[in-house]
Amino acid sequence: MTFSEWLRERSEPAWTKVVEHRFVDELFSGCVAAERMRSYLVQDYQFVDGFLALLGAAVARADRYTSRLAVAGSIGVVTSEENTYFQRAFDELDVPESDRTAPVLDPATAEFRELMADTTDKGSYADVLTVLLVAEWTYLDWASRAPDSPPPSFVHAEWIALHANPEFRHWVDWLRAEVDRIGEGLDERERARCLRLFQHATRCELDFFDAHGPVPPDVRGDGPDEG
Repeated sequence: MTFSEWLRERSEPAWTKVVEHRFVDELFSGCVAAERMRSYLVQDYQFVDGFLALLGAAVARADRYTSRLAVAGSIGVVTSEENTYFQRAFDELDVPESDRTAPVLDPATAEFRELMADTTDKGSYADVLTVLLVAEWTYLDWASRAPDSPPPSFVHAEWIALHANPEFRHWVDWLRAEVDRIGEGLDERERARCLRLFQHATRCELDFFDAHGPVPPDVRGDGPDEG
């Protein structure tokens, strides 16, 4: 078992609850109501700045030039295709400027932003990669479940397509391989820290989806202890 596989396995059942979330199924069918999709995208957009900072930390702390190039390439995607999608979706959903730039944050959004900021400021290269991997791999996993026929609205369809394409899969595969490579050189304390970060980030993802597509508390359950 690779290090990335070990991290994911130890983050069940929260990981699968993200990937198979009811919100995702409704997104595939185009059934997410406009107000819920608006709220989801407004909150998700508040991660972009912190995510770019996290990518910048990865570039700064990478241990080799080829790794810096791989991470730097992903920055262009976030600042171009993904940012363009957000602006078009906001226009379609009549999102006011105040909600695009400074909305009231959901608790789940605030917690994940805090985790990203703390990792950017204080984390090692392994720490930064770990949080990046959760953010990207969960989205690849849920988007990979999408049916062949996209939903009619571009707001739903293009959000899925941004995370279900060969380029994004290649990026996530690289992140996994890089985490596996770096993991080989970590001691037990460092591996345990990566696991805590991976589990924390996975729970943040689940909380974020729950905020926009709640599931009954009696069936959600809790993720594993950080341990």
